[in-house]
Formats: sequence, C-alpha cells, structure tokens
Amino acid sequence: MCRLLPVLAIPLWAILLCVAPQSALTQPITARDRIVVASDGTRLHVQDSGPAGAPVILFVPGWTMPAWIWEPQIRFFARNYRVLAFDPRGQGASDVPATGYDHIRRGKDIGDVIAQLAPSPPVIVAWSLGVLDTLAYAHTHGDARLAGLVLVDNSVGEEPAPVPGPHRPSTAPKPPHEQAMRQFVRSMFRQPQSAAYLERLTQATLRTPEPAAKALLAYPVPRSFWRDAVYATQRPVMYVVRPRWAGQAQNLARNRAGTETDIFYEAGHALFVDEPARFNQLVDGFIRRRVWP
Repeated sequence: MCRLLPVLAIPLWAILLCVAPQSALTQPITARDRIVVASDGTRLHVQDSGPAGAPVILFVPGWTMPAWIWEPQIRFFARNYRVLAFDPRGQGASDVPATGYDHIRRGKDIGDVIAQLAPSPPVIVAWSLGVLDTLAYAHTHGDARLAGLVLVDNSVGEEPAPVPGPHRPSTAPKPPHEQAMRQFVRSMFRQPQSAAYLERLTQATLRTPEPAAKALLAYPVPRSFWRDAVYATQRPVMYVVRPRWAGQAQNLARNRAGTETDIFYEAGHALFVDEPARFNQLVDGFIRRRVWP
C-alpha cells in the first residue's frame, strides 16, 4: 500500500506506481537503443528501458562483456526505474576504437553517458572491471552526479590484496585468445547455462580486440587509487562479492560507516546471473532503503 503524502511532495513517477495495477508492472519491457557520442567522438551504445521520468539506474558490465548480460536485472528494475545498460567502448554494440582502453578514458565515457542520458543522478551498478571504471569516474569527477554505488565482485583496493584470478597473466603458456575467452566465459558461472547462451556471450567478448582486452587488465595505478575513490564518496555504497573478496568486504564495512555488504557463497563471478532473484531483491532493498526511500 502506498503511504499518502502531500501531492506536491510526490514525483509523477511515484504517483503512477502507486495507482498502477500490479498487472501493469508485469508487462513486457520495451527497450530503446541510444547512442552517446563520447567527448573523443566514440559512439557508445546504451539500452534504455523503463519509465522515462523515473529515477535512473545505470548498469556497467565487466571486462569485454556486453550490456545485455544484465538482462535479468533490466527486466526486474525497468518496472519501476529507468534502466540504462551501457556497452563500454570496444564492447557490445559500441564502437571499437583504436584507443581509450585506460581507466581515465573509460571513466570519462561513464560521465558522458550520465551527462547525456541521466537527467538526475543515477545509481550505478557496476560489475568486475566496471567497478574500476566507475571508481575512476568518481575519483576524477567526484560524486555530485551520483546517487549511489553498487559495486559487484571486484577488488576496491581494500586489504587484503587479491590473489591472481583466472584471466591474470601467468608464467604458464597461454592458450590462443579465442580459446582463453571461451574458458573465461565458462568459468564465470556456477549454475548451468545453455550452450547457446555461452556461445553468444563468448562471441560478444571476442568483439574486443586482443590488445585492447590486455590493456584493460593493466590499468597503471596503485590499489590505493580505487580505495581512495570509495572512501571519498559521500553517497550510499553497497559491495556485493563472492568469498574471494570477503576480507575486503569486512574491512570496508568496518572502516567506512554505512557501507552495506553481502557475500554470495554459491555463485560464480557473474553472480547476478547465477542468482538473479536474490541479487535483484538485495539491490532493490538497498536502493529503496538508502538511496530513494
């Protein structure tokens, strides 16, 4: 039941949600394709779903991943929010330029998306490499254009330092790039995914050129760069991780007042695909409780 407030205090999107029948919230979500031209001319693709006047959630995918990997979240959140799912440069349906595969440029790209498509500060939900790109934006631009941060399954520069993951450089002979990407995609899940889904996702990752993919794993900054960005923001922060990052989650919650954390023990790296219902409810509760109560 919606609590009655003075009409002038309630935005139109909230009034519509209160009076809309539940059946309206289960209707198919219509997505609109948007193109954001970054400040260096690169064309960035963004999937735009949900009510145009609603608060904005911006989803940022991980290393070489397309925006559509957030499909379970797009369907869920676009009922009540305007959802922007972003293809970073060299990924998904965005341009594949020769340059720009560094943390500063990728942070600027996020800023360009916010400036052109988000009329009010969004909550950013960022995963894997998207966490670092989002923190690069916050480090460089501050948090004036942010409403909140949900950082998913990557290091944020806290202690303890991470151990190398499956796609980190090693002394062992490396398989050909396509084979390595197939292995990486399979390794992201603990729940069974269809062969068609895995193949579609693998083909999407191969759109990122191998030199660009390598550059994205070698941002030339100390770990403290990411930690400083998290601690500098005054916006609500949620940190959602697997046990690999549990120590960082514990320290972040202890040292940064108000930070919310949760650990997914039975999911793979793409934990929001493995356990979409749990993830969606967790993030929705955080947003309703801490960002837009």
